[in-house]
Amino acid sequence: MSTFNHAEKETLRPARITTDYGQKYGILTAEGNKFGSLSGKARALFSEGSKPGVGDWVIVKTYGDYDDALIHGVLERNSVISRQAAGFETKEQIIAANVDTLFIVCALNGDYNSRRLERYLIMAWNSGVNPVIVLSKSDLCEDLSSYLTETEAIAPGVPVIPVSAHYGLGKEALEVYTDSGKTVALVGSSGSGKSTMINWLTGESHQMTQEVREEDSRGRHTTTHREMFTLQGGGILIDTPGMRALSIWDDGEGISRTFEDIEQLAQQCRFTDCQHLKEVGCAVRDAIQTGELETKRLENYHKMLREIQFQVKKEAVAAKKSTRNAKHSTTRDKKSGWRKEIED
Repeated sequence: MSTFNHAEKETLRPARITTDYGQKYGILTAEGNKFGSLSGKARALFSEGSKPGVGDWVIVKTYGDYDDALIHGVLERNSVISRQAAGFETKEQIIAANVDTLFIVCALNGDYNSRRLERYLIMAWNSGVNPVIVLSKSDLCEDLSSYLTETEAIAPGVPVIPVSAHYGLGKEALEVYTDSGKTVALVGSSGSGKSTMINWLTGESHQMTQEVREEDSRGRHTTTHREMFTLQGGGILIDTPGMRALSIWDDGEGISRTFEDIEQLAQQCRFTDCQHLKEVGCAVRDAIQTGELETKRLENYHKMLREIQFQVKKEAVAAKKSTRNAKHSTTRDKKSGWRKEIED
């Protein structure tokens, strides 16, 4: 956060980002809801990845009732959920900040995908939040027990809650995480039922809902921006647009925690540098032969490792390019200065 002199501190106030509209933000201040925008100084200081996101606590200066507040800084975050932004550029995209629990919403219809769930789990563990898997639309599922078994197998120790907003099933189990002072964010693909859950948990029709296509169980994007809602019990709920593509931004301990079973098996391999491909004495491959481990789970584990390695290489190339450009810029500035001295 930027440093301020004594006079500035007397006029600056804390606020929380409630909505991200791109160039503007919805903010909640002690005086109520307002619009906010980055000050010119803050706009120059913030990198793309450090700009405020929904859930952020910020320092603002307010003016008239109908004037935008100016955002001067972002307070230290307890957690930040982010992903690699779409496109070829190496850039962090903040999903939500200062979140305690992440509801990973997956509908029990043709949209269910255990490999995608693993990606969301990696994102949650990397972000420093506690994941909870919410299996929505359980009333549409004829074999709930098999989905529960499959989900619990890929997410050992993670709460798995089947819900049905249509019949009001599972609401009490979710409300355990939405106590006063707690912030919960929802992520999931389009058509997973997040908007319906928002309306269900808030008791109001905040979000529009749309039907899911019959042929592929996919929905159109109902939520178009990130938005924060206050629950009756004092908890906070952050809704996010549906994400079908989810590229991992960074890996702290996300892969290790998501694929803990594989990494524990790896400790029994004959070779410490075993890649779990064709090596002799590979305990991981042996577990696949015995049915203890699913082949697709190991394949996704390798895929996630490759993706992280590729991300690291992209960041290294981007950093090298940035350093080179900075050197060239310095050289141009020096030459321009010399030329000016000669002309003078």
